[in-house]
Amino acid sequence: MLDHHSRFVWYELSTTNVGAAKTFYSEVMGWGTRDMSMPGIAYTAFTVRNAPACGLINLSEEATDNGAKSRWIGYVGVADVDATVGRIKQLGGLVLVPPTDVFDFSRFAIVADPQMATFALVTWLRSGQESQIERDAPGRVGWHELLTADPTAALVFYSALFGWQRGEATVGATGTYQLFSAGQHTIGGIATKLETVSIPSWVYYFRVDDIDAAAKRVRAGGGQVLEGPTEVPGGSWVLQCIDPRQAIFALVGKRKYKALVRFRPFGSSDKALRAK
Repeated sequence: MLDHHSRFVWYELSTTNVGAAKTFYSEVMGWGTRDMSMPGIAYTAFTVRNAPACGLINLSEEATDNGAKSRWIGYVGVADVDATVGRIKQLGGLVLVPPTDVFDFSRFAIVADPQMATFALVTWLRSGQESQIERDAPGRVGWHELLTADPTAALVFYSALFGWQRGEATVGATGTYQLFSAGQHTIGGIATKLETVSIPSWVYYFRVDDIDAAAKRVRAGGGQVLEGPTEVPGGSWVLQCIDPRQAIFALVGKRKYKALVRFRPFGSSDKALRAK
C-alpha cells in the first residue's frame, strides 16, 4: 500500500465563484462533482471515476477584502499536523491557519515555507480517506512545481521537513531545474521564479489525455493559456494556464498529432518534467 505521509495527497481550489468553477473545470478536465458539505461548511469534491480527486470551496468576502485571491493549494499528508507545524516554525516557515479539526474527518493547517510559498498539511482522522484513484489517471495531479527565489534553500527546507530527496538537475537559459522525490517517486521540480511571478508559489499539473484538446477547452471556458504547449522530456507536453477567476493551474499530457513547430520550455530550455 502506498505510504501517503510526506506526499501531496489532496488539492483544493478556493474561488470567488463556486458555480462558475464547477462548470469550467468539469468541461476542461471532465471531472464530476459531489456535494461533501458538512454543517456550517459548504464543500464540493471534483471526482474522477466517481471518486473524490480534489476539493472546491468558496472564498469568503472577508478573505477577499483581506487580499485573498482564487488559488489552488496542495495538502501534504503527515502523521501529526501539530508536530509538523512545530517543525515548520523551527525551520523558519510560517503558520497561516493553525491546526484545525474538520469534525472527525481530518485535521489540517495552512502554512508557508521561509520564502512564503503556501501549502497545507493534513492528517486523516478516519481510515480510508486517501484517494483510491490511480496516480497516473487523467484528472489526477501528475507533477508539482515550486517557483521560488532560492531553489537551493527551498530544497533544504523541504528535505528537512518531509525527507524529500534531491534528484537530477538540468541547467537551461533561466537557471537550474531541480527534480525532487518522495520515497522512490520523482514527484516534482524546483525552479527560480521569473520576475513576473510576484511571490514564490506551488503550481500543480493535472493530467489530460490530449494537451491540444485541453488547451481549446481552457480557452472556450473563458480561461487563458499563459505558455505552451511545451514539450518536456519523456514525450509529454505541458500548458500553464489561469482559470476565469485568475487561479493558476497547469496541464500535462500527450499530443495526438506531431507538431511541426517545437516550443521552448517555460522557464528552462531543458526543463525535466517527468510526470510519474
